[in-house]
Amino acid sequence: MFRRRIDIFIMKAKGLHIRISERRLNKIRMYAANKEKTITQIIEDYIDRLPTTEIDNSSTTPLLK
Repeated sequence: MFRRRIDIFIMKAKGLHIRISERRLNKIRMYAANKEKTITQIIEDYIDRLPTTEIDNSSTTPLLK
């Protein structure tokens, strides 16, 4: 009998507040409705397509957690 290891990762959701123009807000609302997705899903899909970059250890820019 084979046993499979199943890893479960629990994602803690964080909020994001942005200021955008009404025109852009309406544009993303219409795009999301057309794709039958939420605005959150559209933004997550876009972020997931961004390339992963290595962080330079000598960077003076602090990382937010």
